[in-house]
Amino acid sequence: MNLESLKHAQRERILFLDQCLTWRGQANRRDLRQHFDISMAQAAVDFRTYLSLTQTPPVYDATEKTYFSGSDHRALSDAGPEQVFDLLSEGTDCLGTSIPLPNRVMNYAVIAQLYRAMRGERDIQISYTSMSSGASEPQWISPVRFHYDGEAIHLRAWSHKHGAYRDYLPIRIANQGPVGTRDRVSPLPFDTDWHSFVRMWICPRSDLSDAEARVVRLEYGFQDRTRITLETRKALVFYVIRRWRLTDEKSRLELEKIEEVVT
Repeated sequence: MNLESLKHAQRERILFLDQCLTWRGQANRRDLRQHFDISMAQAAVDFRTYLSLTQTPPVYDATEKTYFSGSDHRALSDAGPEQVFDLLSEGTDCLGTSIPLPNRVMNYAVIAQLYRAMRGERDIQISYTSMSSGASEPQWISPVRFHYDGEAIHLRAWSHKHGAYRDYLPIRIANQGPVGTRDRVSPLPFDTDWHSFVRMWICPRSDLSDAEARVVRLEYGFQDRTRITLETRKALVFYVIRRWRLTDEKSRLELEKIEEVVT
């Protein structure tokens, strides 16, 4: 038996299961039932089929009632950033994308470790390489959620080193095999920037001629307005500015102001 010999519907379920075990590092029959609205019996059949196809079978944890992939796991198929984000976000809002983008290769073992730590509400020790300071000493973070800016998946986490919430690119986290985790000794601080919303006022660049400004308003769907407004989380403003290229020299748009949204 191989993937190609399966009927389309079951092949889609097997691929979903494979991606759960690859990027989440875990899966159970409930994942299949919720995603595809199938019976428990069919989910059990799909698991048996998957186990017959994979060369690196996951290990079943009877306490958790969940299969966990091992460090030698090998995926049956590839997945793009949007598919991976859908698996990790579990309904979280994202900025989204519909344009072809460069392929940023992520390490599934790193993603799975981060996901497990996040779901288990545990701290995890990582080695991270930043653009400004290069490789850093191992540090402890508390992962809280993944978000997607339309180009890359980011991990939002509490940094115990900096005493603040920060965004990390999982692609810059070193894969060092099994990593250290620990119980959280206290609840994390409230993530104010994530739970606060702002309204961004965007208009044609001020040094455009009237004719050029009219074209820009037409292109971006301003209709009869002189500006458009976007609402987003305060924590995501940086990504919106970068995605809309609002600070680029040749941008046709500029950010007029940002105001807090009172809820």
